Amino acid sequence: MNLLYSNILPLGIEENQKTVCDCFNSEAAASDAIEIAVGYVSKASLEELDHIVRFNNIQHILLVIGMYYVEGMPESMYHAAIDLNQKWVNDGIGEIRMIRAFKYHGKLYAFYKNKQAKSAIIGSANLGVIKKEASNLRQYEVSAVTFDPFECGEIAALIRKLASPACSSRIDEITDMTLIREVNVSLTGVDTVDQLPQTQVELFEKHKTNISFNLPIKVPAFAERHMDDGKHYTKSNLNVSYAAPRSARKSRDWYETQFTVSKKITLLQGYPEKNVPFYVITDDSYTFKAHTTSDGNKQFSAVGDELILGRWIKGRLAAAGLVTPVNDTQLDVNRTGMITKEMLAAYGCDTLVLTKTNQKMEDEEGNMLDVWILSFEAASSDKGDEA
Repeated sequence: MNLLYSNILPLGIEENQKTVCDCFNSEAAASDAIEIAVGYVSKASLEELDHIVRFNNIQHILLVIGMYYVEGMPESMYHAAIDLNQKWVNDGIGEIRMIRAFKYHGKLYAFYKNKQAKSAIIGSANLGVIKKEASNLRQYEVSAVTFDPFECGEIAALIRKLASPACSSRIDEITDMTLIREVNVSLTGVDTVDQLPQTQVELFEKHKTNISFNLPIKVPAFAERHMDDGKHYTKSNLNVSYAAPRSARKSRDWYETQFTVSKKITLLQGYPEKNVPFYVITDDSYTFKAHTTSDGNKQFSAVGDELILGRWIKGRLAAAGLVTPVNDTQLDVNRTGMITKEMLAAYGCDTLVLTKTNQKMEDEEGNMLDVWILSFEAASSDKGDEA
């Protein structure tokens, strides 16, 4: 075995030494198959691994991830892994598996040529070693590479045992994965939005009444993104930013949202009165002033800023890695930033639930306003428009 290092001062690489990353890349370039079993990955390392696989024309790729099933997986990383697994499966070259039987913390890499394990890396380095980021830039790893046939075979055999159904499942076949919601930073610094301590949110939750409304989110399916008859994206709750610009010189802001509520809901007893402000407290601890407006009381929005509701909903989808905010919607000809039914399905939420509490909060002018809880949830078949 030969030691592999990190190139981090004051322990920089010396003559005849090699980094873990450089060794991985050189062995991948000389291989036609790679099998990996690690404890943790990063979104960037998943993207880099796919690049390496494509660049080197790797014919078979297996990635086994060992810690997230028990600990929970960050949602953006999970969605990146789901997408990558689907690409590999569709192309017939490989899969991503999650260990379920126990927490696996090892780091093993086996490189094949003509169905024989020709080299292997073992050590401290998780997959993030192949793509440095701010979080691991100063993280020193030590590993070793072996070319010994017996040692390579032993490492390769262990990876395949970890990939067996007794230990792991393909990631898209797991239905009970715990996802760790990531922080939505799109509302950070907005003057009219505050964030409450979770204990205070829980207190308001205890004061919910039975006045509650399901507000379905209207978006097109992926295949409908380019249908411009006015029935799909221009009147869609979350995609009004793709409608014609108000000014010839400036596109609409990607976060702009016009949340339209159907008359069958707005006419129900207890629905917020038109133009009467109230506070909402979101299920992720944000609070801002909201109201209902327009003909038939159909528009639900934040007071004074039409971007806030979009920043809350779209920001959560962006934090989950399901969409990337668009700087200029008119230049987004492929409409990659358009919110679709498939994105909402992947996030597991397609409905806003607005529930009144019996509490009030004082605004900046001394007015005591009603408090409502606003949740982003999956539609429930046993939950009507009014609970």
